[in-house]
Amino acid sequence: MSVSVTPLAAAAVEMRDIRVQFGAVVANDAVSFSVAPGEIHALLGENGAGKTTLMRVLAGLLQPQAGEIRIDGKPTVITDPQMARRLGIGMVHQHFMLVETLTVAENVSLGLPEVRRWFPKMGEVARAVEALGARHGLAVRGDALAGELSVAGQQRVEIVKALYRGARILVLDEPTAVLTPQESAALFPVLRSLAEAGTAIVFISHKLHEVMALTDRITVLRRGKVAGTLVTRETNERQIAQLMVGDDVTLPRLSAVARPAAPAVLEATGLTSHDARGVLRLNDVNVSVAEGEIVGVAGVDGNGQQELAEAVVGLLPVEVGSIRIGGREMAGRPIAERIAAGLAHIPEDRHRTAIFEQMAVADNFVAEEVGAPRFQRFGLQSRAAIARHAERLVKDFDVRLERVGQPIGSLSGGNQQKVVLGRALSRDPKLIVAVQPTRGLDIGATAFLQSQLLARREAGAGVLLISTELDEIMALSDRIVVMFKGAVVGVLARADVTVERLGLLMAGAA
Repeated sequence: MSVSVTPLAAAAVEMRDIRVQFGAVVANDAVSFSVAPGEIHALLGENGAGKTTLMRVLAGLLQPQAGEIRIDGKPTVITDPQMARRLGIGMVHQHFMLVETLTVAENVSLGLPEVRRWFPKMGEVARAVEALGARHGLAVRGDALAGELSVAGQQRVEIVKALYRGARILVLDEPTAVLTPQESAALFPVLRSLAEAGTAIVFISHKLHEVMALTDRITVLRRGKVAGTLVTRETNERQIAQLMVGDDVTLPRLSAVARPAAPAVLEATGLTSHDARGVLRLNDVNVSVAEGEIVGVAGVDGNGQQELAEAVVGLLPVEVGSIRIGGREMAGRPIAERIAAGLAHIPEDRHRTAIFEQMAVADNFVAEEVGAPRFQRFGLQSRAAIARHAERLVKDFDVRLERVGQPIGSLSGGNQQKVVLGRALSRDPKLIVAVQPTRGLDIGATAFLQSQLLARREAGAGVLLISTELDEIMALSDRIVVMFKGAVVGVLARADVTVERLGLLMAGAA
């Protein structure tokens, strides 16, 4: 199915027949795309479909092998990011580009030629940034350290930074991937206001309900080509999903309750922990997971869910409490012992705690057990055995790449996550701790990952699923634990769960 529509107005940006090729991989194959002033245009596709590559061309970060870019109707060659900035193009990347040790004002002005030339006082920049943010409904403090801001706060800074630099064409790459539903809802009026003021906005997302609620048009890429362009009000999520993956996609749901009285694979009791500033992060937390059970942990981001996961897997020491995995006490024990006891971890931030970006995909697949006998020969590391293992997992988990020897950082985010998933599940774990496992994934990859978790549950593994996506928690969990301010405030059986009740518990209401 291929659908096209007429642009809403004269294009602020028109990209014609763009081709980008990396070795044997064609990332963009004669891709054409346009966005008009005042339009919010979604750019969708599976992980690795070519969305970010196309926008990196627009931002001057990549040079295409073929094709043409027109800005306001004029043919333009965008040679570098500085030229893109002068043309009014701003890009907010999925992984923020802020220097955490600098203030907001310093981050906003970093690298600007006029700053080097005139050396304005940072106080003046801070006031200008705050005024600009207030004008667009983006509350920021110019003198705040970027590293001390929440994720939503850092995103506001990234948008203000682009506007401060004169952006009238704004590219947002997965802007809600790291936001809670409440933070996403607060972002949308800001984007609509910017569009009403004439800003052309490109919105890259995997969340189809957000695309339907926010955008004017939708362009779908599939395997580097345009599968179709749609008017949002004239389509639906099913049609979009079909364009993305070439077939109907249905997200899996739990079909049967867990086996009664199954042995526990995780017993966490009385977990208490403070952070470096003395703030209580875990407050006498009790959580258990049985064989063949998925226990979902719900809560507004920042209420102790991440700390619970880190305590279980050994990344966060607990001051008080017991952590038993498969009946063995693991509190205070090293991570390697927990892995040997049957633990697998799918972390929230793969870039910080799951992958080594410069290392080969094959080496990332075995990072947790590189010294295992099956990957050695005569006491030395066997590259052939590692490569065979990687090739098998690439096939089993549908990882799209050129070769297993390429750096994992060169893969799309969804394919990186598939590597993390394959590594975690290839050891037949007894306990899987999955933290935001589908964050930033397209609908096809999300369905695949969720089906893998359900399959492991059917095989008898226990799953501790931590997610801010309530639809995911409700679809997959046998029981739901709700956390608020570091404490468990409710445990609900599947049959007792309603969105209203979950929402009250997440807000701290009894």
